[in-house]
Amino acid sequence: MSNLPYVQATGTLESMLDKIKSASVPEKFSQDFVSTKLLLKGGTARAIIPFVKKMGLVSSDGTPTERYKEFRNPHKSDFAIADAMRELFEPLFEMNEYVYDLDTPKLKGLIVEATGAEANSTVVQKTLSTFQALRKRANFDKDEIEPEVTRDTSNADQNPKHIPIVQHGNGRSGANIKEGINLSYTINLNLPATTDIDVFNAIFKSLKQHLIQD
Repeated sequence: MSNLPYVQATGTLESMLDKIKSASVPEKFSQDFVSTKLLLKGGTARAIIPFVKKMGLVSSDGTPTERYKEFRNPHKSDFAIADAMRELFEPLFEMNEYVYDLDTPKLKGLIVEATGAEANSTVVQKTLSTFQALRKRANFDKDEIEPEVTRDTSNADQNPKHIPIVQHGNGRSGANIKEGINLSYTINLNLPATTDIDVFNAIFKSLKQHLIQD
């Protein structure tokens, strides 16, 4: 049998979570912070603090965790709650990894099975209401592995190399061209896929002989 965590007042828990999002991150998540900054006073609010620690939002010494900061991020908040629920209700997730998709009767049945408590007991009712209060804020569809963008270089050596060669004229380019006019042209040379250095030497020797020399 398992002791599943729960709160006495889910409304206070939800109010505290909402206020955590809007308030700045404290150095310590203390009773003073809850009453002064979150404006949640009384024993009911103080009783929620240990549960917030069990959620992994706050460390044992009261320091807000990375999950606390992620929860305040609108784009990560529901994922942070889902991660917290997997830890809080681990026995239920071991019984059914999609426990968050179960209807109320089936969820309640798992809680009864896990706790060993009577179906109408306070333990079962409070655990059920706590689970449901968090579930409506959670997103369990997070894709935790983001695809990496990789560059395929497997065929790099099989493709011909493209080398631009620019040659500038010197004003002595031939007939029908007035002196003083400089010409330029671009040659795109596709080199064969080979590692034979003699092939490249022959190509560039030919270029020098026929194109680059005056």
